[in-house]
Amino acid sequence: MIELEFNQSVWTGRIDDADNRASFRYHQIVELAPLDQLKHCNETCAIIGFSCEEGVRRNKGRLGAAKAPDALRTELAKLPWKFPESKKLLDTGTISCTDGDMETAQQNLGHAVSTILSSGATPIILGGGHETAYGHYLGIRDAFGQNASIGIVNIDAHFDLRPYDEQPSSGTMFRQILEHDEHANYFVAGIQRFGNTQELFDRADKLGVLYEYEDRMTDSNLDNVLTTLEEFIEQQDAVLLTLCTDVVNAAFAPGVSAPSPFGLSPLIVRTLIRKVAGHPKTVSFDISEVNPAVDENGRTQKLGAYFVNEAIASFMEKQ
Repeated sequence: MIELEFNQSVWTGRIDDADNRASFRYHQIVELAPLDQLKHCNETCAIIGFSCEEGVRRNKGRLGAAKAPDALRTELAKLPWKFPESKKLLDTGTISCTDGDMETAQQNLGHAVSTILSSGATPIILGGGHETAYGHYLGIRDAFGQNASIGIVNIDAHFDLRPYDEQPSSGTMFRQILEHDEHANYFVAGIQRFGNTQELFDRADKLGVLYEYEDRMTDSNLDNVLTTLEEFIEQQDAVLLTLCTDVVNAAFAPGVSAPSPFGLSPLIVRTLIRKVAGHPKTVSFDISEVNPAVDENGRTQKLGAYFVNEAIASFMEKQ
């Protein structure tokens, strides 16, 4: 049995009215729900935390992302809840990586994601380093079977296609997936031309990765990017959306494991989230690489919570 930790103290905030649902915020709506009690959870988003930064450590990034799940919950708790009474929000707890055993933690996350999906709910995963995405993928693959076409949409400055022959990390997981799963397909939006080596571009081309450069994702070209994204999604049986927060310009998101001086604006990232999460084939979302240990005045974790809210709103509106 997977052990998940609950921290109800993070779900607090202002109360404008204790009875009028139109005045409620997230902390007045959320319900704590153990995984083994989930059933008949249609019209429900289920949060799960992944407190792990072992992949970031192996990848020589700045540590601190393991604290992100509760930091994101704290900011999310303050936001208004603007959905009908039929819509539910659950918190299923947090999976932690112990003794550096990232691989077991990822397996546990995969089991949790699959369990949430089987209950009818939509998984909302709060990482953690971007190794979160591998556990996320394991759950989608388990839920949809070995022959389903799984599309991975990654909003990221980096390919994360590094070698893993010595050990997996937060920079290897998509190569792991693509080299072992012929039914997985990968699209990355926000790639930095000088944030990835030429070998990684060559590897991406060899593996059939579709990608869009950060400097092409301007307001004038965004419609073209969204059209390409939709074409990719339409070819899949199911799609998972993963957001690596280091894709955002460091002026807006200083608290990440690998800041991007030329990253995307929050408005473009929000548009991408709305587009992908709002598509009928997209079944789950994760956010990774928020790093409270190096965040200035909590700016990045607050922005991250707003991104999570955008994903939840997109899922809720299509249910």
